[in-house]
Amino acid sequence: MFDGVAKRYDFMNDLLSVGRTRAWRRATTSIIAPKPGMKILDLAAGTGSSSAPLAKAGAEVIASDFSEGMLTQGRARHPELTFVKADALNLPFPDATFDLVTISFGLRNTADLDKALAQGLRVTKPGGRLVVVEFSHPTWRPFRVLYMNYLMKALPAIAARTASNPDAYVYLAESIRSWPDQKALAGRISASGWSSVTWRNLTWGVVAVHSAIKG
Repeated sequence: MFDGVAKRYDFMNDLLSVGRTRAWRRATTSIIAPKPGMKILDLAAGTGSSSAPLAKAGAEVIASDFSEGMLTQGRARHPELTFVKADALNLPFPDATFDLVTISFGLRNTADLDKALAQGLRVTKPGGRLVVVEFSHPTWRPFRVLYMNYLMKALPAIAARTASNPDAYVYLAESIRSWPDQKALAGRISASGWSSVTWRNLTWGVVAVHSAIKG
């Protein structure tokens, strides 16, 4: 599915989020606080749009993804980045390799989020961090109702007119609707072995950035 939407993936994200993806990326980069000497694994990195600002700040970044189509687009757009094909459920990296593991809008797409969290923990150094960026549940009920209606009605309709694979965006809407809310996801992260789990809401909770530490 992701191979099929790779070419227009970033454009469609900007369109369907009404341009908010860039603000979310800036906020996430600020939370990660990349710096020279920092070794970062960006899981489900897609075309590298989440990895590029981290590398620009001087961090050593590996942009990994399971989709060959995404990797092909990423290598063409960001030749300065290191792309690696990797399964988030069986990472090809030694234990305690990275200072920080991050995943933006990809944990929802894994077949087993608990296993993905455990694999991220394995490859993170003691004292290292996890940063998960994912669609979540708006905190204000009236806005949440409007948002869910947009997801289930307007988003698929827009995608049908503009996307190369509209069914992928029907899946997107359904997967967001069924995803755990902020507190529930924090509980899953803690249960996977991470500690000191916190989150920050963006755009009234449309997106939540969860952070945790490897004890």
